[in-house]
Amino acid sequence: MSFKAKIQGITGDATYTAKAQALKDRLEAQIPPSLRLDPAILDHLPLDVTGIPASCGLLTPAELAITELDATAVCERIAKGQLTAVDAVTAFGKRAAIAHQVTACVTDFFLDEGIEQAKALDEFYRREGKVIGPLHGLPISIKEHIPIKGRWGSAGFLANVERSLDDCDMTRTLRSLGAVFYVKTNQPQTLQHLETQSSYGRTLNPHNSNLTPGGSSGGESALIAMKGSCMGVGTDGGGSIRVPCAHCGLYGIRPSCKRMPTFGYLAYQKGHDGYVTSTGPMCSSSRDLRLFLQAVLGARPHIIDPSLMPLPLTIPDLSKKTLRVGIMMHDNVVMPHPPILRALELAKSKLEAAPNIEVINYEPYKHEEGYSIIRPMYFEDGARTVRRLLKEGGEDMLPLSEWVTSPPHVQDHDALAMWALHAKRNTYRRAYSDHWRQQGCDVLLCPPFHGTASRHDTAKYWGYTAIWNLLDYPGVVFPTGLKVDPSVDVVREMASPMSPTDEYNHSLYDPDIFVGAPISLQVVARRFNDGLALAAQEVIEHIIKT
Repeated sequence: MSFKAKIQGITGDATYTAKAQALKDRLEAQIPPSLRLDPAILDHLPLDVTGIPASCGLLTPAELAITELDATAVCERIAKGQLTAVDAVTAFGKRAAIAHQVTACVTDFFLDEGIEQAKALDEFYRREGKVIGPLHGLPISIKEHIPIKGRWGSAGFLANVERSLDDCDMTRTLRSLGAVFYVKTNQPQTLQHLETQSSYGRTLNPHNSNLTPGGSSGGESALIAMKGSCMGVGTDGGGSIRVPCAHCGLYGIRPSCKRMPTFGYLAYQKGHDGYVTSTGPMCSSSRDLRLFLQAVLGARPHIIDPSLMPLPLTIPDLSKKTLRVGIMMHDNVVMPHPPILRALELAKSKLEAAPNIEVINYEPYKHEEGYSIIRPMYFEDGARTVRRLLKEGGEDMLPLSEWVTSPPHVQDHDALAMWALHAKRNTYRRAYSDHWRQQGCDVLLCPPFHGTASRHDTAKYWGYTAIWNLLDYPGVVFPTGLKVDPSVDVVREMASPMSPTDEYNHSLYDPDIFVGAPISLQVVARRFNDGLALAAQEVIEHIIKT
């Protein structure tokens, strides 16, 4: 299949087609001719396109070296005067333009604006001899529905595309800390897919373009995997940070809700609080997760937004204590694909042999019931708002939109029905908390998804992430360093499916299709134990990779 066929966008009526084309034309015009790839490259793209930026000849050796740095290193070099903000954003911006041409990951490209912002920061550094904040000069990519003043965004539909009049709390905070903005990234229709396909097109996984980079923050994950960004901001209501990071071999955290600023984000169901979306960083290293959270929470966002919890980030020292790690091989609903099981088996054997680690065989608590509680919470109006916005924009409903909004999982609730659903949620949370304490683990190591990056339009089970959204437990995703190897990750015979979803998932697996996909794992902690999740992830990753 050709690249153009792979990145096809949403279809719709004539009015929709004209407006969607205008969006694409605007984006196309933002990529300068000097950064356009040779058509011969685009006509013969390999399955793995991560090597294109280094081989295409559009980046200098110095720019390639800058884009190999993680966010922490970029900030350190700028603070020491070894790198300018202009050089940093120019390098990542140029690489972002290349990344977009082979993955369709960008929705708004404004490198000139980023360079002007960087120039002001460099001038401040020359004049004052210091940085303005911990993120001084750091280029940060932003998911489309997170507003940046003067830039384009939407809440997942053509009907609500807009040019933002102001920054939201998150981008205002990041700007005050010294961050530089230069690009916004793609997200799916409805913002409720673990896939990324919008009016701008379908985003592809850089490691294997036959697979998805995940969603809904899939534009971010593809861009960071291509090193067109070293740090991005995503959102997660059912797995939308963790799944994209897992699919693309990145680091990401879904923090506990009500810690990070989200006021002003574009949304199509404002006031909806059956579940709450979290926001957090997507990065190329674990230390970058700390950098982002410490910087943003250090700005005391709860002073501006009274709905936020005034909790600092506390990261425990685990070097002098025994860490009790629960390992959940599966959730009793869907058996993970062989590559995920291989990574978990490797992790378990290494953790069992490591000092100061106690391994607990974790028994999941009624995950199928929990998943059945959160699914109707995503669309408590029976998806009437979704259908109205699709009709207003003239866009066709995508297959995954149809799946996620369909009965019996989605029903229209009146006030009494919503109260009953929320009461069921609260009862489940209490029961799960009791179960966790009885299991006796500090953190849980588990799959972030039922496989590696999935085939397009097949991500129909969110249980390995959505269950933690229901409980509001923070989760950190990290790469194991392993990739799918067809000679190793052979099909495993299944005695009998645990559920119809398990049978469907099993039917999707073919190791040759998933070749080269990164294999990632997830560390989960109890609510507000974000710092523990970060610390434990670093310990566990070190043990696995040693």
